[in-house]
Amino acid sequence: MLNLFSIVIGLVALLLGIVPFLPFFAWGYWFVIPIAIVGAAVGALSSRDTGRNLNLILILIFGLRLMLGGGFI
Repeated sequence: MLNLFSIVIGLVALLLGIVPFLPFFAWGYWFVIPIAIVGAAVGALSSRDTGRNLNLILILIFGLRLMLGGGFI
């Protein structure tokens, strides 16, 4: 059950992460990355690791995009 909840949190973070992917909106990742961190924490409590891995991949992608923009753009 926790794995399913983690996957849902990851999908919400993914949907919220689409808008900041546009130029000049990358600062929105400062709000999306903590959601994915919560999803990874919930996924770590689960016996399966699908939800945790989804959220870790999202954190990696969003963090990389945030670093490419210098943390602001």
